[in-house]
Amino acid sequence: MGKYIINGGNRLEGEVRVEGSKNAVLPILAASIINGGESIIHNVPYLKDVNTLVNVLNTIGCSCSFEGNTMIVNSSGELNINIPEKPVREMRSSIILMGAMLGRFKRVKISFPGGCEIGLRPIDLHLAGLKLLGAKIVESHGYILCECDKLHGNEIHLDYPSVGATENIMLAAVSAEGVTIIQNAAREPEIADLQEFLNKMGARITGGGSSTIRIQGIREFQNVEHTVIPDRIVAGTYMVAAAITGGKVVIRDVIPEHIKPIISKLGESGCKIYRHDQSIGISCSKRPNAVEFVKTMPYPGFPTDMQAQMMALMCTAKGTSIFIETIFENRYKHAEELIKMGADIKIEGRAAIVKGVNDLMGAHVVSRDLRGGAALVLAGLAAEGTTVVDNVDTHIDRGYDSLDTKLRSLGADIAKDEN
Repeated sequence: MGKYIINGGNRLEGEVRVEGSKNAVLPILAASIINGGESIIHNVPYLKDVNTLVNVLNTIGCSCSFEGNTMIVNSSGELNINIPEKPVREMRSSIILMGAMLGRFKRVKISFPGGCEIGLRPIDLHLAGLKLLGAKIVESHGYILCECDKLHGNEIHLDYPSVGATENIMLAAVSAEGVTIIQNAAREPEIADLQEFLNKMGARITGGGSSTIRIQGIREFQNVEHTVIPDRIVAGTYMVAAAITGGKVVIRDVIPEHIKPIISKLGESGCKIYRHDQSIGISCSKRPNAVEFVKTMPYPGFPTDMQAQMMALMCTAKGTSIFIETIFENRYKHAEELIKMGADIKIEGRAAIVKGVNDLMGAHVVSRDLRGGAALVLAGLAAEGTTVVDNVDTHIDRGYDSLDTKLRSLGADIAKDEN
């Protein structure tokens, strides 16, 4: 399971580089199925989720190899349309293989997805979109069978701007006959990055990153080379690490435009933030001020994936902060663990009321999900005494590349125990 052992109180200083985006590279790896050839993908982070999806690709017949942070995927030949059950049950993002396989082979069988227990994340929008493209879908005994004679373009209006549904529809629609238009599409930067990858492969997509995406289906695809965008959530996590320790950190390889809502809230808390090209400098020399209101929203609103980290910071702030979680109904599991460290948090449905305390105390806490685990690490950096964070391998390693190593490079006293 693995654990982090953190002796808090060190002020973080120095520079840290942000790796490629987890939420961008996973759909891009799925998209590598489509061309039936070679995909060279740069800036791939070393993450548990990436390894899981690579293992799936290898299992169904792709050839995948790492050269540093570059992944080379060869998807030539016939692939097995039966996606292995275990990784899909463990990692929700595996469902993104459905659109790519359906687009290329017109048939795929996959189990219902699992992942972090942060609330219901139904795939109804995925299935509805694929049906509008011509897929016949049968659900039985925990499996989904999607098949069609051919896919045809259509106009699809999403009831909610789901990232996964937008990506799955894009991956299928690039091979469909005619034009597909996705209305109320997710606007996240990772959608625009997927569009760029697919267009380099020969696809004809416009509008990625806006609420309307237009896809002209084509028949022939080519080999592709692409560099994944930086991970905006990792960048935000390091910014909070600097703030919660009263530190001064420069974060390299970040796209400031992608983290505007994080910059805004940290500015409200009293942090000084400097932007220069693809770098962010942050310093916070005194106890942060409470941010009155944090409401998670689809991009470009405040990201749900930063709610837990921001809550950890507000536990140490002067005053009271109110959090409203609109994306997932069960994303406050970290609050119970933060309370063990002395935090003053009250949960009322989708709202959390956080009163800042003078000091957090080291404790033995358990990571229940990916971002909640990161929040506990951040709290441990600021706490008095020693904090032990359990379930590192299960959750935190899914989304952070060498988190302990990078924090140590900034002066943190953190070690990883693999037992």
